[in-house]
Amino acid sequence: MKSIKLSIVALFIASASFAQTKEVKVETAKAIQATPAEVKAPATPKQSSIKWDQEMHDFGDIEKGKPVTYEFSFTNTTKETILITNVRPACGCTAANYTKTPIKPGEKGMVAATFNAASGGMFQKSVTITTTENGAEAVKTLSFKGKVLEPATDKKEEIKS
Repeated sequence: MKSIKLSIVALFIASASFAQTKEVKVETAKAIQATPAEVKAPATPKQSSIKWDQEMHDFGDIEKGKPVTYEFSFTNTTKETILITNVRPACGCTAANYTKTPIKPGEKGMVAATFNAASGGMFQKSVTITTTENGAEAVKTLSFKGKVLEPATDKKEEIKS
């Protein structure tokens, strides 16, 4: 009797599980295809046309744990007023400050990058600047490099008399 009851329960569970599937409709005649004219690539910002005094700076040897700063300066060589809209350092060890006011044609602006080394060795970092030029976004990447030295330790030898 137990085997009949178990068989009925198993049959009921099996039929219930098969009843849960949905019928999938396949529409081949109405396949939606986008024509090349409808597909638009995401807008990529153009390269900035402002004149940077220097795009790469070499700090040389610096001491670990002592922040160093370099000020990248530029001249607005466009015919319109530009604005720095974003300055994004590549890592958390770099902070940036920049000219936040609009820069008229012929005027100068700056982006200051401050690097605080947490580990020794060679490094190369970058800062990406986004500006508005001629009504569109433009980007420029500036870089700096150097070598981080471990801090000098003062070892005093005691002279025994």
